Amino acid sequence: MSVFKQVNRVREAQARVVLAREAVAEPATALLDRARGRPLTTVGVATGLGFVLGQLGVHPLRVPGLGALLSGSAAELVTQAVHLVSEFSQGGFDRS
Repeated sequence: MSVFKQVNRVREAQARVVLAREAVAEPATALLDRARGRPLTTVGVATGLGFVLGQLGVHPLRVPGLGALLSGSAAELVTQAVHLVSEFSQGGFDRS
C-alpha cells in the first residue's frame, strides 16, 4: 500500500472521529448538566448501582472505569473525590 493511500485512510479515520465526537458531545453535555443540577440523585443512583453490583457478585474491575479508580493511590482517590465535590458545587444547590 502506498504512503498516499495510508495518509488518505488516516484522514478519513480522523474525519470519522470528529463526527463521532460531535455526535456524542451534545448528549454527554446534557447528562452532565442534569447530574450537576441534581447531585444527591446522582450520588443515590451511584450508591444503588454499587449495592446491586455487590449483591450480584460483579467484580469491580469488570465495570468500565472502576479499575482505574481503584488502582490509584489514596492521594489520587482523595483528589478525585474533591474534584467531584467541586463539580457538584459549581452551580450551587439550586432548588427546583
